[in-house]
Amino acid sequence: MSATLLATVARTDVPRIALRRVLALDAVVTAGNGLAYAAFSAPLGRLLGVGGTALFALGLFLVAYGAGVGLLASRSRTPAFPVRFVIEANCAWAALSLVSPFTWLSPTTAGAVWIPAQALTVASFALLQWLALRPAGSGGQ
Repeated sequence: MSATLLATVARTDVPRIALRRVLALDAVVTAGNGLAYAAFSAPLGRLLGVGGTALFALGLFLVAYGAGVGLLASRSRTPAFPVRFVIEANCAWAALSLVSPFTWLSPTTAGAVWIPAQALTVASFALLQWLALRPAGSGGQ
């Protein structure tokens, strides 16, 4: 996912609209990624060097998480606390993704490229969500 695409999606003068757009894009990407992990866990596991069972469970989690983020994005007034939770969860995901190949995973070359790439995407969502939330004030919009 390019920075240009993310910036284009978020471009608006109304912070709450930018926030909803970034949350919606995050939801679609996360749930789509989760569906792919769950549906194709065995071949993707072999390609990435990650266990198929773990990838299947992770896929189901990502689908549920993406649905929750999508629900949050659909609200006309996004409350700040749940958005902060999404931002913090995205930051944790990105950090764990960067650490995992060196600790508990043994990725293939494709996995060694994919894992940091998706971490960067998730970190970009977190940054854009944080930037869009800031002008909204402590109460959210």
